[in-house]
Amino acid sequence: MRIGLLTDGGYPYATGESRLWCDRLVRGLAQHEFDLFALSRSAEQEAQGWVRLPAQVAGVRTAPLWTTGEEALGLRAPRGPLARLFTGGGARTYARRERRLFTTHLTDLAAAVCGAADRERAETEAGADASGTGRRLADERFTRGLYGLAELAFEHGGLPAALRSETAVRILEAGCRAPGTGRTVQTASVADLLAFTAELDRALRPLSLDWYDEDGLGAVDLCHATAGGVAALPGLLAKRFFGVPLLVTEHAVRVRAHYLASGGAPAGAPVRALLANFHGLLATEVYRQAALITPGNTHARRWQERCGADPAKVRTVYPGMESARFAALGESEDAGGPDTLVWVGRIEPAKDLITLLHAFAEVRLAEPDARLRIIGAPAPGPAGAAYLARCRALAAQLLPSDGTAGDGEGPVTFEEIGGAEVPDLARAYGAGGVVVLSSVVEGFPISLVEAMFCGRATVSADVGAVVEVIGGTGLVVPPRNPQALADACVALLRDPERRARLGAAARARALELFTVEQNLAAFRGIYLDLIARAPARERPLPATDDTPRPFATPPEAHVRDHWPVPAEGERADRTPSWAGAGGSDA
Repeated sequence: MRIGLLTDGGYPYATGESRLWCDRLVRGLAQHEFDLFALSRSAEQEAQGWVRLPAQVAGVRTAPLWTTGEEALGLRAPRGPLARLFTGGGARTYARRERRLFTTHLTDLAAAVCGAADRERAETEAGADASGTGRRLADERFTRGLYGLAELAFEHGGLPAALRSETAVRILEAGCRAPGTGRTVQTASVADLLAFTAELDRALRPLSLDWYDEDGLGAVDLCHATAGGVAALPGLLAKRFFGVPLLVTEHAVRVRAHYLASGGAPAGAPVRALLANFHGLLATEVYRQAALITPGNTHARRWQERCGADPAKVRTVYPGMESARFAALGESEDAGGPDTLVWVGRIEPAKDLITLLHAFAEVRLAEPDARLRIIGAPAPGPAGAAYLARCRALAAQLLPSDGTAGDGEGPVTFEEIGGAEVPDLARAYGAGGVVVLSSVVEGFPISLVEAMFCGRATVSADVGAVVEVIGGTGLVVPPRNPQALADACVALLRDPERRARLGAAARARALELFTVEQNLAAFRGIYLDLIARAPARERPLPATDDTPRPFATPPEAHVRDHWPVPAEGERADRTPSWAGAGGSDA
């Protein structure tokens, strides 16, 4: 089978999201052939290069989402004889008919996006019947505009320049000022509209790529998007243009990040509202068109169903993780430091080490010999370094050195993996008897699963998919609650037998649910199931080197001899002789 793997800011690049999971999937399903269609997010990511690709990767097509200019992007050239240029110079423009189509399609899309916030409010106030009608009409207008722009880009090119034109800004302004739109959207300034059109251009960049031909996405049997949103846009067009079925895998729901964003947008509240509305409508269309949706946990599944995913098309598949490197520690009798708490991860505000430090101050009051080892590097950039400095200062203020830890160290230490005391990740988890997770935002808690592989008892904040992952094999407390976190840690520090029981149960659960092997087995079956249910597509078979291909030969080719062909002029009447006129003796 030939799989088109769609990625956004990840594989095959050496850095980015879902990079390891994609590499394990491709290497683990070696019986299939993979074509990679990758969107890159930054010049730095492209400078890092690609990971080493296995032999089953037949081809790679990439496109940057961070540059401007069609020639620099390698976007689709116009299919018609369009030679006119924008007066600004260099960018393709449209003739009168194409301008009229662009205006119509962008007006539909803008009306849906600008009215989405008001639509949500109306649904709450009007009840199920009215809300269902409003949602359906908005979704229909959004999809009409989206696919209209896609077909315009496919036939004539020039969409990025058009989206950054004055016409586009005026259309969006009219949509924001239309009666019935939300108050936040109505306050959008010209600067907000310019910022949103730039973001919209980036989000719709996949519509203009040259991937949609018989040698690209038209040649694959199945499109597998490794994220929702923009990453799935090529899959939507492959289904529309060629009938290719679409599989969507989301370990973290992209639209959730847009709904929860507080300061990531380039401008203020109107831009954030418009982006959230756009990505919410896009997610709804992706889920509607997908043949199957595979969230990485039920937390993501709830978000998908909230955004319109049909529960009958949703199947939870946990992301597989390597367990072999934790096997020695998990199977050993080493219980770790009996008085030591360990936190492992990337140091950033979402991990809420401030709450952890306040909680550990309470732990020290109950257990004076307790230690806390914080193992990890700060998030990249000045914000990560500043947060680490703030945590160090708070630790020195709350828990000054008293000589109990030796060598003048305080009871709290900040370390990085790779040093003499913590040479690898397994040793990090083995440094203590209890592993703590204090996050306030978490999708699928990877560090928690790693601790479970190591056979460690855990105390975790109830965020994201924590309860689903831990499943009763660890203690869970409310987030941002230092006292509850401290009480749970003290309870485990004082009861070594309970720690051992919970650790053994956690390791058994992790080995059953969260290994690479179970993930590969699930997708092996999903691929075969989807292609078996997909309608056959007429397509000439490519020339091969005599290597057998699954399903390449129709079953009737194996019937001996040939089907009889009626002679010239012979009737094709297959009526039995006994049923003919006068053929009955009755």
